[in-house]
Amino acid sequence: MIQCAEAIVEFRGDTVYKRRIRKRYRIEEIDDRIRKERTRAEARIMSEARRHGVPTPIIFDIMDYVLVMERIEGALVRDIMTPRISERIGELAGILHKSGIIHGDLTASNIILSSDDTLYLIDFGLAYFDSSTESRGVDIHVYFQSLAATHASSLEVLKESFVKGYTRTLAEAREVLARVAEIERRGRYVMRKQD
Repeated sequence: MIQCAEAIVEFRGDTVYKRRIRKRYRIEEIDDRIRKERTRAEARIMSEARRHGVPTPIIFDIMDYVLVMERIEGALVRDIMTPRISERIGELAGILHKSGIIHGDLTASNIILSSDDTLYLIDFGLAYFDSSTESRGVDIHVYFQSLAATHASSLEVLKESFVKGYTRTLAEAREVLARVAEIERRGRYVMRKQD
């Protein structure tokens, strides 16, 4: 069992149960509605991503606040990252963005490399539908920030590899990548201003 910020994840054989946990600070009726809506939305977005060619776990069932899905065996990409893997992640991110899907938490910890060499995107709990340059840019910025935290010594090579894959699958990639650079500059400006 794994406790996350929004959910508890349990593994039962070949199946994963992701149960959204109650937030005590919310009124119970509102919390129930939010958890049900977010559970249904996550299932819908995962299915849509899969339909567009992005490997995700298969959803078996949805019960109020619980997603029942396929368990993907393999290694977390965070632990085995290479430039080639980062390029493949770029391709998948481009496909997601072309499909109007923002992952919301695109990190190497939310991608599994299976034994058959397939990259699976997992944890769509923060995902939403949007095709704006800003949202796409933020998605990529999150990925680059996660690389900086876990693979600082090879950061530039991994970013370049990602860009190669991303530009291969998304026509508007250059515009989005320019926005990523702008988002990074904004972050540095805010940090300098606070010092």
